[in-house]
Amino acid sequence: MTLRKKLFWISVFYFAQGMPFGVVLDVLPVYFRQNGVSLKEIGMMGALTLPWTIKVLWAPLLDRFGQRRTWVTVCCLAMAAAMFCVPLMDASNPDLILWMLLIAFTVSSATQDIAIDAFAVGIASKGEEGAINSIRAGMYRLGVLLCGGLTMYLVAPLGWTWVYLALALSFLIMAIAALVAPTVEVVHQAPREWARGFVAFLSRPGSIAIFLFVLIYRMDYVAVGPMIKPFWIDRGMTPAEIGTISTSVGMVLGIVGAAVGGLFTSRFGIFHGLWFLGIAQALPNLGYWAVAQYSLGRPYLYGVSMAESFGAGLATAAFLSFLMRISDKRQAATQYALLTALYALPRSVLAPIGGKVADLWGYPTFFFLTFLLAIPSYFLLPWVYRWIGSNGRRPEGAGVESAADESPGGSPDPHAPGQRTASATVR
Repeated sequence: MTLRKKLFWISVFYFAQGMPFGVVLDVLPVYFRQNGVSLKEIGMMGALTLPWTIKVLWAPLLDRFGQRRTWVTVCCLAMAAAMFCVPLMDASNPDLILWMLLIAFTVSSATQDIAIDAFAVGIASKGEEGAINSIRAGMYRLGVLLCGGLTMYLVAPLGWTWVYLALALSFLIMAIAALVAPTVEVVHQAPREWARGFVAFLSRPGSIAIFLFVLIYRMDYVAVGPMIKPFWIDRGMTPAEIGTISTSVGMVLGIVGAAVGGLFTSRFGIFHGLWFLGIAQALPNLGYWAVAQYSLGRPYLYGVSMAESFGAGLATAAFLSFLMRISDKRQAATQYALLTALYALPRSVLAPIGGKVADLWGYPTFFFLTFLLAIPSYFLLPWVYRWIGSNGRRPEGAGVESAADESPGGSPDPHAPGQRTASATVR
């Protein structure tokens, strides 16, 4: 499969992956609030995001059974059915059936995420991760935007029923697209063999440092996010300014940043991408500190906000390329789900802590502390280097991947712990 064809299917699948998150993030809260649901009940809907956090628990099923595109098709059909049924329920008094319908929607979305991520790992050859992840991050954001914020413009002229029917049709189209996607060869290992390979992945030399790196590399970005919009409000900014600069312009700059970050990673390697683009991700936190500390005006806040969106996009491409590189293609669904679960974990922990810090010590202290969160991951970069090398190629003698990634016959050795297939067979 050519790189151009790979990028096309990455675009399709990651647009589909972003769609349900836009629904949960933007559509459902507005829909239920307009139907008179209390803020307390709407807040409880945060539990709908739980499947995205715990999806690693059923990820092994996708390595054990079925094809990647089959799972995507089934999940899109399930989400289409859920969107079709939502307007048939009484939104002003959400009952157990409606809750179960929404949970089924997010479980299907989380399962689709596993399959799509495994598909991406499966088709990526070494050196292509930067290009793939630049497109991937941008299309995911576009899916969130089109099925989330932009959907709100359809409510007034069409009404909620037609909005949900449009969403159902969108997921149906994605299901049809997945049916004609190329198949990636999946090695369905026997349970004992699968367990042996997974234990080997967990116990590779330096694995603890690597998993800790995945956990903390983006903590500065994750920690600062929940307090940015409250900071704008407290500085007297209007919702229109927030929607224009922080959300709409920020989304575009995030997409551009991901594209540039992917090019940088392709040119200079994953290791250098993590190193330099991580700095671009962290520096805007110091910018927010300066704005808060010295009461700088709107132009400065606008500039910092745009730098934050652009810097986050830059780092995203390098970070996702790293996760893709260290995942074994034969266990891509499980290993990648585990890695993304580690990355997502600080989000639920840091949000309440960050709110208390900002409330007790003020925004300047909060923003400065979030910048400091970027520093610890740099002490772990030597272990990253030993795993992937400076340009994504293992340094000689590092002992992580042998030069014989493949057996003499050209096929991967299933008994070599930590080995990866150099490229996927695609039909």
